[in-house]
Amino acid sequence: MKPSHWMSSAATPALRRTRLCAAKILTLSLALACLAPTHALATGKLADDLQAAVDAGANARANSWLDVTGGTPLIKAVVVSNSADPDLADLRAAVLANGGSVFARYGAVSAILAMLPIDKVATIAARDDVTSISPNRATARTASLLELASGAVTAGARSPRTYAGTSYTGLDGSGVGIAVLDSGISSNHATFERVGTDGSRVLRSVNLQLVGDVGQSSKKNAGRVWTVGVDLSSPLAPDSRTRATYERAIQNIGRKFAQDDYGHGTHVASVAAGRGGFRSPDPTGLAPNANLYDVKVLDGAGAGQLADALAGIEWVLYHAKEYNIRVLNVSLAANSTESYLTDPLCRAARAANAAGLTVVVAAGNFGKNAAGVETYGTIASPGNDPTVITVGSANPKGTAARGDDSVNTFSSRGPTRGGNLDSHGLRRADNLLKPDLVAPGNNVLGAAATVSPDGKTLDALAANNPALVAGLGGTTQTRNHGLKYLSGTSVSAPVVSGTVALMLQANPGLTPPLIKAILQYTAQPLAGYNLVEQGAGLVNVDGAVAVAQALRTDLADAVATGSISAGDSMLAHGKTLPAASSTIAGASAAWGALVTTGGSHLVSGAALMTSYQPIYNPRLWWVRGTGRVNTVSYWPASPAVPANTHVKSVREVPMTPQALLTSGVVLADLLVGPSSWLGRTGAFIPSQLLSTWLRSGSGPTMAQGITMAEGITMAEGITMAEGITMAEGITMAEGITMAESAALGEP
Repeated sequence: MKPSHWMSSAATPALRRTRLCAAKILTLSLALACLAPTHALATGKLADDLQAAVDAGANARANSWLDVTGGTPLIKAVVVSNSADPDLADLRAAVLANGGSVFARYGAVSAILAMLPIDKVATIAARDDVTSISPNRATARTASLLELASGAVTAGARSPRTYAGTSYTGLDGSGVGIAVLDSGISSNHATFERVGTDGSRVLRSVNLQLVGDVGQSSKKNAGRVWTVGVDLSSPLAPDSRTRATYERAIQNIGRKFAQDDYGHGTHVASVAAGRGGFRSPDPTGLAPNANLYDVKVLDGAGAGQLADALAGIEWVLYHAKEYNIRVLNVSLAANSTESYLTDPLCRAARAANAAGLTVVVAAGNFGKNAAGVETYGTIASPGNDPTVITVGSANPKGTAARGDDSVNTFSSRGPTRGGNLDSHGLRRADNLLKPDLVAPGNNVLGAAATVSPDGKTLDALAANNPALVAGLGGTTQTRNHGLKYLSGTSVSAPVVSGTVALMLQANPGLTPPLIKAILQYTAQPLAGYNLVEQGAGLVNVDGAVAVAQALRTDLADAVATGSISAGDSMLAHGKTLPAASSTIAGASAAWGALVTTGGSHLVSGAALMTSYQPIYNPRLWWVRGTGRVNTVSYWPASPAVPANTHVKSVREVPMTPQALLTSGVVLADLLVGPSSWLGRTGAFIPSQLLSTWLRSGSGPTMAQGITMAEGITMAEGITMAEGITMAEGITMAEGITMAESAALGEP
């Protein structure tokens, strides 16, 4: 079948509706070119919103990161540095010398949270050791049947009838830690019980809103400090008094009924790792015996700030090896218009990926505008980072069968639109292919938090939106047994996080980029949706687990020690790659066999799953002509702390010439052609159609692979040749936000 055939009047209703919607709005011409300087750093080093405030000077509008004290406008910003000094001593001294303060230091990002007079921002930006400056944007929430619809309940993963109150037979996430960066987790909820003991599977609960620029005398987050001339960024070395004091200050496990006033994080955690059996309907999540780590960065209204999110990721990085945290779920999003190269939240996510954490991120809930029209280019930060797994939302229509599943209209579409100024002063968008895949995220059942000792008060989401608890007992459900329904990509992300936990239980030797490739390769493309609507397709737990079980369990160690080479077999002894199909809810689900890489490249072929590809090294990443390596350093060993336990800092350096992909991989770029929305080619090609071509043998098989050396020796990815309506960054009130998940359910 040629592209002209699916351009005809026989196009699917979903494609025709999209075409009619897009015809109603203005078009914006873009270029998704490869070796053009699309990733040049902003010449002024300031994020667009910060630059606007600096330009306005004394007339700048006050907001959460800008305040006027004593007649002087002060801004709070994250200053990213390229200094080789992990303590950033010179930079911190310069901030103090220019009338500012330092509230925190982030080793994972090589950055500080600083306060500066607005007229001194340019002075700091002009320093050679400053890479970029981003305002301390606000944060907020984004917003069984689940087991059946995702493919978790199969012979390969878990049987649907083996829960007997004590354990699940099959994979359940045992031993794998999932950190949830959100509004908190109600740890006493029955869904988080460790059956057979009296304890909770929420092993640590910390509140990162209690640190940074919060008044040090306040443990209730009463207000933010705007005091000039202070440096609160003391090093948090292991076994130090400062570290001990810090860990005590953020401890949140004892606040049983105030751990999650808002209720978003509790629901997210239950989707990833909730356990059923305590009431009906069954709310069992994907990995019902995984350990959970509650990293609270949002308050009782679902709001927070960038600095707290960075501190949360930093805490997870520090404790990851100690607690075996392997998965980081980020169901929040930022309105940053920056490129992934400079955006602090993206940099922190890349640091976590480099340290071995699989970072799963909600794509955002901005797939349609106020007029209800589908809008492309709405992926939020850090979902716009190439190393994370960005998850969009699918609607399972209330059934386990997949034949009628769709992509929710609210689910954010790609390509990514963050960008910076090039050397000519022109803004260039990153235009990366996102999301990576979709997962169930419509009217998903999960836990509601209890926020009062008598159990008569549920979380703010449930209390303010009665429809979420209708038919479940309303707001008077039994204490710590409450349930509610939520919709949004913030619910889809933990479906994938739970899936990753099952994969890691089956094979602890998987690396984060290999996990991402497996998830995409085994996903099932939904009919009628293109690459920037659904990515590779709908998550397939059965297929992902089947591939994980066929691979060597020492891969991560082999990659770390350099004992595996490009093209070496990844298959375990005596294993073969499973047939590229699963049976879900009694129906066949063909794997899409499609993987995105290098920002805008499409690859396929069994060699991706059987032969080691250097792109599976979590410490390197590449986007078109840009390649970087993340170097991870650890705090020194001590009598109480083994070597290489606690991450101290992560730095990005240019990649040296090396192989990225091997021979035998199928290059799909040339099949799709330049991007045309009208022609349904390039980024707008239906994923299912492309998968059909690839599975039938179409596409050239590379004889020499791809090597990073003076650019990429291959076709330059998917190009955008025709105008299309794009969101120029995500416009949200007060920055990092998640669209209101309580109002997003669709038929």
